[in-house]
Amino acid sequence: MNFTSFLDNNSILFSNKKAMINPKTRETITYSLLLKKVNSLAYELKKIGIEKGDRILVITGSKPETIISYFAIWRIGAICIPVNPNYKKDELLKIIEHSEPKLAITLDDFNLPLKSISVKDIPVSDVYIPPENVLIDDICQIQYTSGTTGNPKGVMISHGNWMASVEAERWALDLNENDIYLGFYPHFHSGVTWGITSLRYGATFIVMERYNLIDYLNYAKEYKATILSGMPPVFYDLLNTNAEEYLNSVRCIITGGAPLSEEIWRKFSEKYPKIKVVNAYGLTETLVLGSGTVVPYNYQYLSKGYRSVGIPVAYTRIKIVDPENPDKELPKGEIGEIAISGPGVAKGYWKNKEETEKTFRNGWLLTGDLGYLDEDGVLYITSRKKDVIIMSGWKIYPLEVEEVLMKHPKIAEVAVFAMYDKKRGEIPAAAVVLKPNVSATSEEIIEFCKDKLANYKIPRHVIFLKELPKMNNWKILRRVLKEKYGGFPS
Repeated sequence: MNFTSFLDNNSILFSNKKAMINPKTRETITYSLLLKKVNSLAYELKKIGIEKGDRILVITGSKPETIISYFAIWRIGAICIPVNPNYKKDELLKIIEHSEPKLAITLDDFNLPLKSISVKDIPVSDVYIPPENVLIDDICQIQYTSGTTGNPKGVMISHGNWMASVEAERWALDLNENDIYLGFYPHFHSGVTWGITSLRYGATFIVMERYNLIDYLNYAKEYKATILSGMPPVFYDLLNTNAEEYLNSVRCIITGGAPLSEEIWRKFSEKYPKIKVVNAYGLTETLVLGSGTVVPYNYQYLSKGYRSVGIPVAYTRIKIVDPENPDKELPKGEIGEIAISGPGVAKGYWKNKEETEKTFRNGWLLTGDLGYLDEDGVLYITSRKKDVIIMSGWKIYPLEVEEVLMKHPKIAEVAVFAMYDKKRGEIPAAAVVLKPNVSATSEEIIEFCKDKLANYKIPRHVIFLKELPKMNNWKILRRVLKEKYGGFPS
């Protein structure tokens, strides 16, 4: 078996049908051409010595070339490592050191300390590379997500995880080959699953490189999109825009990555009653809906008044456990940590036995999220166990940002915490204690981060304090900072 074997079937069933369109460049790739491009790259990879199990860094952004690169890597039994092209040099080097890739696939020159090839230089030919036979649990991807310790955690995703994910997402969307999916989720992020699901089932994937409201609406109208990618800031934009004429063809919109408030969800459904909201809950460690929960397209009543994240997808189990004792299951209605078991759950973290044993216990994934199940088995998210900040779906880990800020020559102590933002949900802020007899401005602190962190991780606000709130004079209480300065609605 091999996850990419569906490409062979689709090249027959949907030969001349449009698989992917890049609206920015107007490039169109049919299903038959998609298979040719995948085989051509797979051939080049094998020619330069890439073998089954080798790891390959992919730094190509959100473009059709990224999807093609993943498929080519998986097809020969190798392992892809998606990387955000906005990462700074130190961030890239940390991942390279941890994953030890044999090659990097790029579009631009990143001056990396390993051999690189540009996917745009690969000629398309009629060469055919049969899918490498792999086991269902064989790893095909290492998806990095920063750890709460500031160190990267590489989630090990298998061919079987991908099979579970696309099946669950197809069911959630009631998707078929007549659908046109407009997707802006970054391809180096687990949200790319929705685009790959559309390809698995013969739909057309309109590839947006990044979200922009004007382009989003124009592309939806021009290409007659039936399914939209979304997240809370997009709902906010659509609520404040008269976009009905652009969305006439749309039947549903996906949301996930961060909680969608009851108020925004309700107002959106009232303004756009023909567009159903598919509210999904999953993690990188579940390959999104591979083993997650969802309010599906055909069962909107499961939103329970625009509040829930729905029911588990097929073959998945959810339970609520005591956050202090994960072996103790809590009764329905009681808030605790959400634990997930199912075919989408990853194998663990690459070369990180300690975190794997803490998070993956006895066949269950401990999510770090808090919630409860109602009497019908519907899941509700209440808060997060960890201190992760989620801004427009992007996860920001305070210790990672603090590690950078502590390199500033004027900073004695720092704590990064979440501030409320009406559009993006949360934004990162930094509470700073300066060294004696020095002064600094917020602008200076923010500027210091710009060449050391990806843009979304950079604090949007800086507050200066004489001391940080602490427990027993050592453990920083981010919760106190969030409550005092975060500005969250009560």
